[in-house]
Amino acid sequence: MLAEKYQDHIADLLARYPVKRSALLPLLNLAQKEEGYVSESAMKEIAEILDLTPPQVYETATFYTMFNMNPIGKFHVQICKSLMCGLVGSDPLIQWVQQRLGVGPGQTTSDRLFTLSVVECLGSCGTGPMMQVNDDYYERLSEERVGRIFDELKETGNSSLKSGPFMVPEPISR
Repeated sequence: MLAEKYQDHIADLLARYPVKRSALLPLLNLAQKEEGYVSESAMKEIAEILDLTPPQVYETATFYTMFNMNPIGKFHVQICKSLMCGLVGSDPLIQWVQQRLGVGPGQTTSDRLFTLSVVECLGSCGTGPMMQVNDDYYERLSEERVGRIFDELKETGNSSLKSGPFMVPEPISR
């Protein structure tokens, strides 16, 4: 399926790398963007494209937490639980999110909108607690702010409350 649909893109990727197997991560990314997760059939197809065995592809896909091995919700909520975020309140925030969404880590809401993951470090140590929803970072979080983000995501499918390296984060009083 990938090889047919993305033939030119795959050829371009393979041309960038002198060793075929070096294109493994970009091909896993492509599969995940296509299906929302990396399926067993996608791993087999990638193995064939790269002249690898399916277990070699599986080992790589399961090593990196950025790849999902099962279908996830429309919004993948990843909350940082590292020490730095923990010091500024990520643990109670994670508990609150679990109650708000009615799911635990690794679970998806019954409406298939939200999948919750608790992850180690998302690289925003100075602006915690923080979470990533799909490709967007949300920093300096409070229960109120997360509630507004979830409401906006449910209502509109995106959020205007994003923050990131080139955006001024919303002020927060602690």
